[in-house]
Amino acid sequence: MTERLETEAVSEDTASTHTPTGFAGLVDRVLETLCVGLLLAAVGVACLQVVLRYGFHSGLPWPEEVACWFFVWAIFLGMAVATGREAHIAIDVVQRLLPPGLRAASDLFNRAVVAAASIMLVVHGMDYVGRSISASPALQWPMKYFFLAVPVGGALNLFFLVWPSAGRKLLHGLAVIAGGAAIYLAIRYGAASLYGESGSAIVLILVGIAGIILGVPVAFALSFGAFAAFAPLSQMLLVTISQNMAASLNSFTLLAIPFFILAAAVMNAGGITPRLVDLAMQLVGHMRGGLGQANIVTNAMLAGVSGSSTADASTVAKLMVPEMAKRGYNRPFGSALTAASSILANLIPPSLGLIIYAALASVSVGAIFVATIVPGLMVAAALMIVVYVMSRRRGYGGDLPKASLSQRMSSLGLAIPALILPVIIVGGVRFGVFTATEAGAIAFFYALLCGFLLYRKLTPANLLASIREAAFDTIVIVVIIAAAAPFAWVLAFEQVPQKIAQGLGMLVAHPVMMMLSINLFLLVVGLFMEMIASLVILVPILVPLAMAVGVDPIHFGIIIVMNLVIGALTPPLGVLVFTTARVGGANQTETFKAVIPFVLALVVVLLLVTFIPALTMLPVSWFGP
Repeated sequence: MTERLETEAVSEDTASTHTPTGFAGLVDRVLETLCVGLLLAAVGVACLQVVLRYGFHSGLPWPEEVACWFFVWAIFLGMAVATGREAHIAIDVVQRLLPPGLRAASDLFNRAVVAAASIMLVVHGMDYVGRSISASPALQWPMKYFFLAVPVGGALNLFFLVWPSAGRKLLHGLAVIAGGAAIYLAIRYGAASLYGESGSAIVLILVGIAGIILGVPVAFALSFGAFAAFAPLSQMLLVTISQNMAASLNSFTLLAIPFFILAAAVMNAGGITPRLVDLAMQLVGHMRGGLGQANIVTNAMLAGVSGSSTADASTVAKLMVPEMAKRGYNRPFGSALTAASSILANLIPPSLGLIIYAALASVSVGAIFVATIVPGLMVAAALMIVVYVMSRRRGYGGDLPKASLSQRMSSLGLAIPALILPVIIVGGVRFGVFTATEAGAIAFFYALLCGFLLYRKLTPANLLASIREAAFDTIVIVVIIAAAAPFAWVLAFEQVPQKIAQGLGMLVAHPVMMMLSINLFLLVVGLFMEMIASLVILVPILVPLAMAVGVDPIHFGIIIVMNLVIGALTPPLGVLVFTTARVGGANQTETFKAVIPFVLALVVVLLLVTFIPALTMLPVSWFGP
């Protein structure tokens, strides 16, 4: 079974099919190489600090600083690569509904908005670079070179927008740049007469959300929304947009995101996923709905390696859905189950959603990792119950022989290296052996050892492919976090969280109603917005409200992430369902229907977690402060 699964687990590059060609293709490859090199250098620097601390009982003052500089330049150079490949995260629900003619016009408009945002980054980013006089704390490097990454990335965006590629001629690129310049100038010099200084918060939200709905890449919709909000105000406020974008990434905690993505990609390339699938089948394959149960168990184990729901959904669907179809399971059922199970990647450490929340809400990553263990296991148990009930009704399962003890022990032995990793991560972070970021770097090197020495499936070719894939995944995620920083700054500048809290003052006296309202609001948001974008926008607003009714921010982090990952299963966005239906060869409409029972079970678990805080907070108290 393991060998066959390994042959089926073909790696897919996440890069867009719109890869630039010609001279633009050369620039694309050079920039991608720089991005990969910078991220790997950041990993090496983080591991160096751990080695020095525990091997030589001393540390250096500069590794974290250098790693953050590498990280920022990698993200903004990579932002341009993603622009050239048309691979930025965007919501294209509205565009898919348009006729071809209007769809082409919509595409031109969206690219023009990206151009306008890029012009804004170049003009006001260079303005801030010229004003910057500070130096970095440890190495005393001029910070203007740190902030220079933003306008450089914006200029490279403009290059990829205008250069002919992907079937587009130079005339199209010039039209995009001209349209972008017209939009920029209209907002920059016409905003004062159009809406004045009093409506910046309303303009921010309208422009940002409207752009996202219309299909403008999320990162550029958010940054341009901040520009539109500040345009009628002083010149000084405009330079804070690029300053906030770079400064938001000057965080050692956020480096955990690329490190864990790299570790997961290398472990998948090194053959770890088929071992986990094989172990799951040996453990539960003989039960009613056995392959469905194995699907859930696989996702639960893979979650401790990956941290990305989308990555797990694609990987497991590729392995499990065809096998389930051969055994008589309905393809929409198999795809829906895989989509529902993949949310475990954001509920079992190392969850990227929880890492991002911890950074935004300034809470302990180790504590929130411990807090999510029980809710994650509850979600897995709830899904297994649904599979059991539905399998009895439909006659699924019971088609695999029960594995012997020796077979199970053999599969367990092969999977132990992967199963140890989440224990190392959670234990090490919680007990202060290393930070979450250092844990990600250690996980990456651990993955290299497993792939080369234990499983021996890692080759230079698939290692390079997995690192390129992980670097690209990192860029399209983190650039949204950077773009949302000025968006959140405007909300804080206009005191929007305080105004919402004041408006909900009546509910503060009724904590149950408040939490029900927040849950309902988050579920609705999840219908239309991607989780990372939602987190960076909503955490600054909702955390103060939750704390006002006595909800611990660690507990609330589990609630908000659970809500938003459930939203990834529901239309119109439903990114996890679209992913598994495409990879599993199932009808999308039927898959959305098949996911309904799983969503209902997840909502029940969500309500239990919301109103029984002990499910999250007791483990935190057991494992120390």
